[in-house]
Amino acid sequence: MRKLTAALINRLKTSRRVAVLGVGSELRGDDAVGTVIAREVQAYTRFKKTKSVKVFLGQTAPENLTGEIKKFKPTHLIIIDAVDFNQRAGVAKIIDTGAELGQSFSTHKMPIRIIRDYLYRAIGCQTIILGIQPRSLDFSLVLTPGLLKRAKIISEEITGALNKAFPK
Repeated sequence: MRKLTAALINRLKTSRRVAVLGVGSELRGDDAVGTVIAREVQAYTRFKKTKSVKVFLGQTAPENLTGEIKKFKPTHLIIIDAVDFNQRAGVAKIIDTGAELGQSFSTHKMPIRIIRDYLYRAIGCQTIILGIQPRSLDFSLVLTPGLLKRAKIISEEITGALNKAFPK
């Protein structure tokens, strides 16, 4: 089992409903990695016909979806975003939600920590922030080839964890 899958399975042990929020601009190359991964997870949830997982495509304005997320009433929220760790492109890390978040390369206006804190106060959901190191944020409508490959692997790891949490 992959390390990320195992960490997600561990954090989703008590989950009953999981919201997945993909963040990032589709006009800024690798900044779209959160949205690309969320779309892959969305395809999985449609295939599985699960009502326990709902995907939200926040793109550059994830704060606009907080009302919909609150209506869904998730016990857990996974936020996927491009984050600069100063590591090689494609490195994925679960960010400690108690820590201040580092520089996010996303073009959304509201910092992820504010959205995380607001949703926690509103519905008490546990939040998992998954950051992925981008390679390029230049104007582009596609991810760099290496990051596109990693996005597919990361989405498989997330769906593997969700499949374990909700096997039906």
